[in-house]
Amino acid sequence: MNQNKLYQQCTKCVMDTQDPDIFFDKKGVCNHCLDAELKLPMYKYTANQEEENILQIKKTLLRDKKGKYDSVIGLSGGVDSSYVAYLAKKMELNPLCVHFDNGWNSEVAVSNIKKIVDKCGFDLETYVINWPEFKDLQRSFFKAGVIDVEMLSDHAIMATMYKLRKKHNIKYILSGANYVTEHGMPNSWVWRKQDLTQIEAIQKQFGQKRIKNFPTMSSIRYQISRKLGLGGSYIELLNSINYEKETAMKLLETEFDWEYYGGKHYESVFTKFYQAYYLPEKFGVDKRTVHLSAQIRNEEISREKALNELKKPLYSSSDLSSDLDYVLKKLSFTQEEFDQIMKQEAKSHLDYPSDQWIFDFYMKIKGLLR
Repeated sequence: MNQNKLYQQCTKCVMDTQDPDIFFDKKGVCNHCLDAELKLPMYKYTANQEEENILQIKKTLLRDKKGKYDSVIGLSGGVDSSYVAYLAKKMELNPLCVHFDNGWNSEVAVSNIKKIVDKCGFDLETYVINWPEFKDLQRSFFKAGVIDVEMLSDHAIMATMYKLRKKHNIKYILSGANYVTEHGMPNSWVWRKQDLTQIEAIQKQFGQKRIKNFPTMSSIRYQISRKLGLGGSYIELLNSINYEKETAMKLLETEFDWEYYGGKHYESVFTKFYQAYYLPEKFGVDKRTVHLSAQIRNEEISREKALNELKKPLYSSSDLSSDLDYVLKKLSFTQEEFDQIMKQEAKSHLDYPSDQWIFDFYMKIKGLLR
């Protein structure tokens, strides 16, 4: 919670001064709502527009196909990536599905992945992380006291996807990222996933193992690969359709006997623990406010319903006890060690070395070229 501001909550959504950079207009509407008001219409399509968008993407993928596969899909077993796989099948594409196993998958996620690839007839490659090394990295990030511990998995997933794309000579990555359900995340709650400099610096300061097997990708390589479209391109398929998460979930349940796992990205045991315990207890951050606020702006739920959801506990006492015990044992933390981590002052990612200057330089050049 931001201690320098009086508490205030948006009159339209449920975002509040947990976000230190939030501001409000004269009517009490937050900057996230004002921004979404301008951008959300860009992601609404007529039936003809949606059909044309899908057709153009299909043509592009088939035109540039050089081998067996026309694209890569990162499959987590969650809603977004599962729905991308469904759309790919509907579009008669032949993607290579890739699953990144970081050691924290839930049984539901694994089951969902199997159901989808089996019914769609897609090939699946599973990348299994070197657990001792990844475990040491996660321990280091907890010791560092930074907010975005999940950037480790996100960075490794990104690097793995690009390496497999190159291995199989595939140009396009079909991503489940989308503005409609993911907009409004405060910048201070996350860090750039491409910041390899920071990952290496934190591991050097707090870790016991050298980075040898952990998949990495520098910011420069990332900017060239994604932003300039050289050597590979992302296609955010869900941004090209009228994407509604609830509708997608119902379809997945009907088509694949897909199962819901209880929360945004809770297909991972670690992510559930991270979002429902670590963030609120150490940083005063409840990510449900972002997800519920997006649903309000999408007119999927009322503000009243969202407020009632926020009154519910993030964890049941039994689940918290079970998950806390599981996570601490898996990461080899004693209860006393982890209690100390939780009590230590929270740190900013800016307190550690970073390659932020590369991103800033890129944005400056991009601005000059406009």
